[in-house]
Amino acid sequence: MEGGDARIALVPGHALNKYGCPPQPDPGLMGFGSATASVISAAGFAAADDLRRRLLRAADAEPHAIIYARELNRLRQELAQLCGAGDLPGLEIVFAASGTDLHLIAAQLAGSSASVSTLALMVNAEETGSGVPAALAGRHFSAHTAYGDSVSAGSSITGTGAIEVVAVPIRLADGTPRPPAAVDAAVESLATSAVAQGRRVLLILTDVSKTGLLAPSLACIAALQRRWPDTLDILVDACQFRLAPSTLRTYLAHGFMIALTGSKFLTGPTFSGALLIPSAAAQRLRRHPLPRALQAYSATADWPDGWTTAGILDNLTNFGLLLRWEAAMAELRAFRAVPEAVVARFLQAFARAVQHRLKSDPAFELVPVPRIDRRPLIEAASWDHIPTIFPFLLHHCATRAGNRPLNQEETAQVYRRLQADLTDHPGLNPTGASHTIAAFRYQLGQPAAFGQRNGLPVSALRLCASARLVVEATTGDRDNSAVVIERALAALDKTALLVRCLPA
Repeated sequence: MEGGDARIALVPGHALNKYGCPPQPDPGLMGFGSATASVISAAGFAAADDLRRRLLRAADAEPHAIIYARELNRLRQELAQLCGAGDLPGLEIVFAASGTDLHLIAAQLAGSSASVSTLALMVNAEETGSGVPAALAGRHFSAHTAYGDSVSAGSSITGTGAIEVVAVPIRLADGTPRPPAAVDAAVESLATSAVAQGRRVLLILTDVSKTGLLAPSLACIAALQRRWPDTLDILVDACQFRLAPSTLRTYLAHGFMIALTGSKFLTGPTFSGALLIPSAAAQRLRRHPLPRALQAYSATADWPDGWTTAGILDNLTNFGLLLRWEAAMAELRAFRAVPEAVVARFLQAFARAVQHRLKSDPAFELVPVPRIDRRPLIEAASWDHIPTIFPFLLHHCATRAGNRPLNQEETAQVYRRLQADLTDHPGLNPTGASHTIAAFRYQLGQPAAFGQRNGLPVSALRLCASARLVVEATTGDRDNSAVVIERALAALDKTALLVRCLPA
């Protein structure tokens, strides 16, 4: 519960953080919310606890800082291997508390040596993270930093380089995807103008967003990189970690930095980030001293050997980060042990079943998510072109005016009630099959702002596949795919039941 920002704290009066997750396993809460957060699994908890015991024994003989650095180096090597990049020479990995922290670090690295302000181009924050614009701009994005400092959220971090942040919307006002050509044109125009002014550009490729979008296109990214190879830094926001090793390897081979977290698709505990820096980028970025702005968010051991941290970063420890990554690595090891063809087969079946259910019930509106297309850099040869995030709106059915979308507060109410046993709820009064449905507890992705319908701000819930679900479905003595898929459909059954019990 330590080593993150204010979001990691338990809500007063509840044994849950703001994402609805307790600090220990909760087997009765069935997780389909990996686009936001997941409750730690029994396997992840056991892995973290085993490491905790080893750390306590080692602390009797060695300083904490030495132990912390050694364990992070161990994780660096294994993470690189499991990302399919263990043999890439010169690959560097920086650990940080969250994906938001990683954006801060990447922006300061890219912009620290610039004599004029760097331009950071991102997709709109609703699709990536509310704190990302502040982090990119060098501002505190929470009231507490990863290393325990109390700060004023939104205020400038001392020593930050000047960075202008521009967000390019990737959905229209009604929530439908903006045409990719329009997104690419906006990105190209902004980048061209900045380069003409002698500015560096940090271009963030989101793969994938909170609702499963990829933007800008890989064709746009590749074209801009060819035009300005020495002026453009590219950061792949892959914090959802819904990427196959072949995709990660291709991005690194093209010189892209990659931001990953262990808490989304992997379903590790929230607040575990890693920034992968390929050799060419690392060689250039290492020439400059680390910005002092990173002091409250990073420590010496979070960085690989060879980076000048002396006099800038303190020799501190973040054992909470280490333990959370250990739990996430347990999930990643199990997932990588599943053959990719088996992963793809399950995810395709999962997607077909979920999409069919969402399309066949008037209580739901399946939000369109375009096909994931990484051409011309990457052909769709692995599982990561298959959708794993399914956003949908909720509708009151059969009112006099027809179907009416639930507003944001109503959607949030459904989201919260899904996580509770409602068999005795006075407003529900379930009987028969509905009684069974009401008893089960489900966690979906938190409501994501999704524009307006008829002048009404609406939010989308998200049902997600995850690495943990893939492992459960495909390993063991028998194929459990049907069991996992039926559980996902049951989560939608309870969602529909709750919608129909709300007053229209």
